[in-house]
Amino acid sequence: MPIESGSCASARQAKQKRKSHSLSIRRTNSSEQERAGLQRDMLEGQDSKLPSSVRNTLLELFGQIEREFENLYIENLELRREIDTLNERLAAEGQTIDGAELSKGQLKTKASHSTSQLSQKLKTTYKASTSKRSYSFPGKAGGPRNFSVGSWEVWGGDSWIVSSFKTTTSRAICQLVKEYVGHRDGIWDVSVAKTQPVVLGTASADHTALLWSIETGKCLTKYVGHVGSVNSIKFHPTEQVALTASGDQTAHIWRYIVQLPTPQPTADCNQMSGEDEVEFSDKDEPDGDGDGCSDCPTVRAPLTSLKSHQGVVIAADWLVGGKQAVTASWDRTANLYDVETSELVHSLTGHDQELTHCCTHPTQRLVVTSSRDTTFRLWDFRDPSIHSVNVFQGHTDTVTSAVFTVGDNVVSGSDDRTVKVWDLKNMRSPIATIRTDSAVNRINVCVGQRIIALPHDNRQVRLFDMSGVRLARLPRSNRQGHRRMVCCSAWSEDHPICNLFTCGFDRQAIGWNINIPALLQEK
Repeated sequence: MPIESGSCASARQAKQKRKSHSLSIRRTNSSEQERAGLQRDMLEGQDSKLPSSVRNTLLELFGQIEREFENLYIENLELRREIDTLNERLAAEGQTIDGAELSKGQLKTKASHSTSQLSQKLKTTYKASTSKRSYSFPGKAGGPRNFSVGSWEVWGGDSWIVSSFKTTTSRAICQLVKEYVGHRDGIWDVSVAKTQPVVLGTASADHTALLWSIETGKCLTKYVGHVGSVNSIKFHPTEQVALTASGDQTAHIWRYIVQLPTPQPTADCNQMSGEDEVEFSDKDEPDGDGDGCSDCPTVRAPLTSLKSHQGVVIAADWLVGGKQAVTASWDRTANLYDVETSELVHSLTGHDQELTHCCTHPTQRLVVTSSRDTTFRLWDFRDPSIHSVNVFQGHTDTVTSAVFTVGDNVVSGSDDRTVKVWDLKNMRSPIATIRTDSAVNRINVCVGQRIIALPHDNRQVRLFDMSGVRLARLPRSNRQGHRRMVCCSAWSEDHPICNLFTCGFDRQAIGWNINIPALLQEK
């Protein structure tokens, strides 16, 4: 009978070990129910004050996490073997592949979708906050939560995969001009005053709204009348009055008086293409204690408080003329108020889920409301005796915002990663569809030039025209740009210094100068 040599025997033992290890992994994946039952049996003998239903839910969740890591582990083992094979082939040429870096990239790619879902849950939680904690309101599932945006590193799903949506190689100049730092939590909304003096307004989850000098970046006024997250801010069309909506279930109308400081010479920022990008550390956060914000004048009480909602007020806007205001709430209704008397004029019902945004037409008595029910609705108040409503269906996920443009067009953005342009005379299908690689938040349209600014969960801001052609992407290089998801955008077409503003979960607003003639020339 032939006798095996020592080397052959050791090789066979190593092979059997690898085979048994591979089989043990597969066996583990195929016996999930047995493992879950074993975990429950192990915990039955332990003392715990948790109810059995809660413990079972925790076990199920931890089991899902374990299975996900097992799948990643198996894939990384296969990648390692492929790397070893390639290294053997390239060894003669003196080239190698860094397996650690490759596996890290693969893991980040797979993690991006999960973190994007996390950012959506966090957005929902913080807009409802009414104190140091965040409470769930009627119509919201999930129970009480006590997260703090300031202590969380919210990663909106980084774009690690090369985008397949590039349609142009725009070299238009998109220049970062000014950063507005002073909020202690994420900024949900940004708006520009329509009257002199022209100031910038921001609404934050830190329960405050701030007014800024656009030229100097100095905080001019702080509003502290809300006891919940301030979710939106809009300026009166003719007076120095602001309208804010909050998680405390109210909307406030308050007056401000500001004196603009003397503009200082601005540093010459490098001009950068909208296609250039260099990654930087996510931990580079702006200082939450912005210079001068603690010393600026404070408004503590509103002129009027609108209190008819039974849930979070997520947005508010002025109707043309400024004598009426509309609010959108998580109680699935939008309310129309008389500003002078604070009386409820109309309650707009019909949405099946929570509202996410509302917007008014600049010249007509029209209102559009967006909802998590994947629709947005157009409300017509031009005829006092008839209040018609039209329903627009076309998205497959939450409609985060819908805004009016010139003429009879509406632009809607959604968590389904699309933006659609609609003709109000034809509700059946959009006239243009923009497909992106990340959820779209509160969009804004440059009315004069018909350019759409798209803020994304993945920290990007992209510019498109009304026909769906991509014009540019705002630069994120040299430690400039947003570090977290971008929540809102706002155009200020006539301002000589900054004509576009964005804000995000990194607790800062940014003023940009977009060279619109060069942008359109590249089309």
